Formats: sequence, structure tokens, C-alpha cells
Amino acid sequence: MAEDKIVLTGIQPTGSPHIGNYLGALKTLIEMSQNHKTIMFIADLHALNAEKDAKKIKQHTYEIAASMIAMGLNLENTAFFRQSDIDEIYKMSEFLMNVTPKGLMNRAHSYKARVEKNVEAGEDVDAGVNMGLYTYPVLMAADILLYNSDIVPVGKDQKQHVEFARDIAGYFNNTYGNTLKLPEPVISEDSGYVPGLDGRKMSKSYDNTIPLFAPSNELKKRIMRIITDSKTPEEPKNPDESTIFQIYKCFATDAETAALRKQFLDGGMGYGTAKTILFEKIDSVLSEPRAEYERLMANKSEIDAILADGAKKAGFIASKTIAKVKKKMLG
Repeated sequence: MAEDKIVLTGIQPTGSPHIGNYLGALKTLIEMSQNHKTIMFIADLHALNAEKDAKKIKQHTYEIAASMIAMGLNLENTAFFRQSDIDEIYKMSEFLMNVTPKGLMNRAHSYKARVEKNVEAGEDVDAGVNMGLYTYPVLMAADILLYNSDIVPVGKDQKQHVEFARDIAGYFNNTYGNTLKLPEPVISEDSGYVPGLDGRKMSKSYDNTIPLFAPSNELKKRIMRIITDSKTPEEPKNPDESTIFQIYKCFATDAETAALRKQFLDGGMGYGTAKTILFEKIDSVLSEPRAEYERLMANKSEIDAILADGAKKAGFIASKTIAKVKKKMLG
């Protein structure tokens, strides 16, 4: 039975999921859905700032949805939907615009980063800044406040979004009376850092990722590309400095992790063998979810039906919130 507190999270469809995405964020969200009422949306409106190709947004939306379902998202506890399918989000954003100070938007990390980049390049401070980017925190606040969420799990770099949502709710409540619930951020102590093939953080921008549902042959090729040091098979190796081991322990049991750690420390194992062990572990763990992912991607109408059902659940909550907000602001 899900706990009473509502957890809310959004995932941008700006690329195909890779192992870093899963281990760094998606896995925790799926686990939270097992015991909490969850509002989870695919943030296609937010993606418009980074992606201008509608076909890519649509394709990545299906990939994200299929990945979450295949990896075990609890659909009984979760309203899982496309952000853009909720008409109330547009209304909520407009209403909140009218209580949000411009100065708050000036302090948004995403806007400040763009301004600083422009200043360094000697360009106009607002070069390349559209209103979608500038008012991004208002849309984020609308997402958070519309569904009466209690808990918003975020990384440390995303904490400001929840703080801004609380600020905007405060402005509204101070003006119109206590109406909007103030959510609490849950900050992950884990940085979500997962090393990529070159040892840097796994990221599409570095081209060092391992796709979450790559076929076995591609998965093996990717893993065999992991960069290692020049130690010979006979030499002991430090598992805590090894990308191979760092990824392995995320998929293995405690006993399996301890056994591989010992092999690293004892010596007598080459990196090629370690990479094979890593491949076999990931391939075995992901084989069933991969098959489900491929089935879903071949039956997109099933994904559409799941997202439509989630939109109905979320829309029921959203309609009640927007009715209260509209009455307070317009009578």
C-alpha cells in the first residue's frame, strides 16, 4: 500500500536512456514508486528549450516511458503521463506568472549561466535567451504545485527549483489566502555520479555512455571500450579507481561485489577478464527488462494507453487545484 505523501518528479525526453541515467536517477524514482503515491511526468514542455525537433521529442518520450515501465515502475501507485497532455499546466503557469517577481527569475541558475556565458563571449547579456528559458522556473513551479505534491526528489543542483516553487506558492498564499501546498525537496546525498567509458561522468555530451537497453553484442562492444590503466594481469589493482568495478557494484549483489573486489586486490586477473565479468552481469540483469522494452517500443499504442490513463489520474487532481486557484484570482 502506498504511503499518503505524494512524490512528484519529471523526466526530460532529451535523449535515449543510458546506464548513467538509470543508476543516477531513474532507479531511485522507480524504487520510490513502490511505496509512495507518485506523480511522474515526461517533461516534454521543458524539453523545448534544448530540442527543437518534434520527432525526436516524441521518440525520446516513448523511450523514456518504455524504459521506466520495463524497469519496474509501479503503475498502480503512479500517475505516469506526458506533461503536455495536462491542459491545466498551461493555465497554472499563467496564473503563477502574475504573482512571481521578475527578480526571482533573474536569480535562476539556468538564466544566470546563460548570461555569464554571453558576458564572457562579449555578446548581449540576453543573447539566445527566450522566454521559455527565462520563465522555466515558473513552469517548474506549476508542475510541482498543481498536483499537491509533498515530496520532490532532486539532485543538489536542482534544489533551487523546489525552493522557487515554495517561494511562488508563498507569494500566492500571502496574496490570496492559504491555497497551495508547500512541497519539501528530498536531496539525494549520492551525487548520482556514474563513470563512463573514459572515466568521466557518463554523459551523452562526452560520448562515453552505455545505452540502457543496448543489444547484447553492442553492450559487449561498449564495455570492452572502457579505458583502463596499464597494469598487467598479475598486478593487484585498486577497485575503487576502476570504472569497471564502479559500474559492476551497481548491478551485483554484495557477495558478488566482495568477490570481484578481492580479485582486483589479489591480482592475477586482467582487465579483459574484468570487462567480461561486467558484461555478463549487466547482460543478465537487463535481459528481461530489455525484452519488455523492445516489446513496448514495438507496440507504442500500449505506451500511449498507459500515458493517457496516467493523464486522467493527474488531470483529476490538477482540475481541482486549478479551480481553487482560478476562483481565488478571478472570483
